[in-house]
Amino acid sequence: MKKKYVLFDLDGTLTDSREGIINSIEYMLRFYGISVEDRESLLPWLGPPLKDSLMKYHGFDERTALEGVEKYREYFDRQGIFENRLFPGIEDMLFCLKEKGYVLLVATSKPEVAAVRVLKHFDLEKYFDYIGGATLDDSRVKKGDVIRYVLEKCGVEDKSLATMVGDREHDIQGAKENGLKAVGVLYGYSAPGELADAAADYLVNTPKDLVKLLP
Repeated sequence: MKKKYVLFDLDGTLTDSREGIINSIEYMLRFYGISVEDRESLLPWLGPPLKDSLMKYHGFDERTALEGVEKYREYFDRQGIFENRLFPGIEDMLFCLKEKGYVLLVATSKPEVAAVRVLKHFDLEKYFDYIGGATLDDSRVKKGDVIRYVLEKCGVEDKSLATMVGDREHDIQGAKENGLKAVGVLYGYSAPGELADAAADYLVNTPKDLVKLLP
């Protein structure tokens, strides 16, 4: 029997990292004299590469945006990384998928070293054959590039055997770029209609629904 693979996004898909990420963004923006009146306005920042959001929402040039990422990491690496929790049912889902014989992988735009720290903190690294993420210099940060990197690292040549699971349009688009089926999870950080508009192949409301979806 051929191995079947499931690639997971991290933030908004496995863990609810909203508090730590938003606190880190606010810390960074204060350094540049930018105040945030409504924390909810930062929700669209959760998922995409931070550099891209700084350029999109505040007009930073690339050099300044990369400096901003370093400022963000000052807070995040110190405490924001652990202002985080698992979504309900995540560990049961991972256990059930392993029992079904799936090879589980992580493909996140979070720096790989941070992703490993988070999954070890929650004692989830034991479920994954590979944890792949962005580089610290942002040379690999876009979701399509991260997915490609994980597939290559794990020797996945038959893309029909792999499925990407994520909560934002970037996860769906990255999956499509690499010829993967894409499952959007509706309990994460996507805006209403975002995942359907991105042409997710399937949508699920809960981790338990994902177990039911995958044979």
